Amino acid sequence: VQLQASGGGLVQAGGSLRLSCTASVRTFSRFFMAWFRQAPGKEREFVAAYKWSGGSTYYADSVKGRFTISRDNAENTVYLQMNNLKPEDTAVYYCAADSRLIQSSIRYAYEYDYWGQGTLVTVSS
Repeated sequence: VQLQASGGGLVQAGGSLRLSCTASVRTFSRFFMAWFRQAPGKEREFVAAYKWSGGSTYYADSVKGRFTISRDNAENTVYLQMNNLKPEDTAVYYCAADSRLIQSSIRYAYEYDYWGQGTLVTVSS
């Protein structure tokens, strides 16, 4: 599985960006797809996840109410709509996927086998 992330950029605080993650496979029925982020000097942290079967979504407390994860079936793509961005959202954002996860594991980066290349989001104050 290859993941291609895009959509990062520079935005002012309060602004919006939409990240995209397109996968090379067309059968996702058992996959979780997720977004993680890593700021300089910090560990990679969970942002949001999408359970392909059923459409359940999961969010970190720090982004709940501001970020929305969604999918486009036809394009094998997961989106992360980020609104009301804050300077502390500045990080490299990575998409990840795995077909073997259970719900209790989705927030842990080491549980994911497949990763995109990362896209930089910079939020200026």
